[in-house]
Amino acid sequence: MSRFETTRWSLVLDAAGEPQQARVALETLCRTYRQPVFAYIRRHVGGSDAAEDLTQAFFLEFIEHAWHARADPARGRFRAYLLTAVRRFLVDQHVATQRLKRGAGAVFESIDADNAGELAGGDDPEAAFERDWALAVLDVSLARLREEAEAAGKLDLFEHLREFLTERPADADYERTAAALNLRRNTLAVAVHRLRHRLRELVRAEIGDTAHGRDAMNQELRELRSAFGNAMQD
Repeated sequence: MSRFETTRWSLVLDAAGEPQQARVALETLCRTYRQPVFAYIRRHVGGSDAAEDLTQAFFLEFIEHAWHARADPARGRFRAYLLTAVRRFLVDQHVATQRLKRGAGAVFESIDADNAGELAGGDDPEAAFERDWALAVLDVSLARLREEAEAAGKLDLFEHLREFLTERPADADYERTAAALNLRRNTLAVAVHRLRHRLRELVRAEIGDTAHGRDAMNQELRELRSAFGNAMQD
């Protein structure tokens, strides 16, 4: 069985065989990528309390009603399916005209592309979703990299170099950190290069866990690469 047949998302799509295992995988995915959904919903409502209520309601229905069962494995990218699901959920909730009882007077905006730039927060909801999705992938990958460093007894090195993994450091930053770690500058640069390379591998692995098939993974990588910036550059 290949790597691309045993991802968390493929476990969800193949839920008929192991429904409990699939549910655990789905709950993990939803917990990891909750923030992009919240960001998307918040752009459609006035106030974080209303967005919080709607986000909780969405995931409750998404998991309890097995919405994933409608997913087409041939188009099996969890990110794309989740975005479509939340968009349909908001339409079903009539967010264009209703107010949440607990939303303290929050007004839901119309879900039209024409007024996307004028929604709460000022950003295009889909752009907010894509940005926060990329950040979630990066956060998960950095957390795994940190775990690896801790297991290898190099946690202190990782903590000092973490800020260099996603942003190009200035020369003064390199010099400061090299002095703090009592390392030569070239040695420090090699350590940063190795961590960046491993981070890119972990990012690709995380993306692969939310895509079903090699083609879907490659498409996901292409669409998210720009959002990762230096963390995805060779």
